[in-house]
Amino acid sequence: MTTVLLVIHLLLAIAMIGTVLLQKSEGGGLGIGGGGGGGGGGMGGFLTGRGTANLLTRTTAILAACFMVTSLTLTLLAGSGREADSILDAPIQGDVAPAAPGDSAPAEPEGPSVPVQ
Repeated sequence: MTTVLLVIHLLLAIAMIGTVLLQKSEGGGLGIGGGGGGGGGGMGGFLTGRGTANLLTRTTAILAACFMVTSLTLTLLAGSGREADSILDAPIQGDVAPAAPGDSAPAEPEGPSVPVQ
């Protein structure tokens, strides 16, 4: 299930990159849209500049929504097999109760920590 969903997720990402790259930039990139070049105006208005922009915008929005759904689903599937552990619920390591300040003297070192010359 996770593998199939991951493959779908990757295909959606590639398709979304492609549709974003096909869209007309502010500077008129790729010649889609206005004026003379490859605007598609000769087809009787089937894919005019405005129609192409609306189609690509809608396609990008649909792909983005599907991408988000697959992202959330993959996240839920990844976390479903684990128990929720909290460090606050874990028992204290060791059997020694914490000592109150001033109950005992500080520990004396057994020997020098630096070799004596």
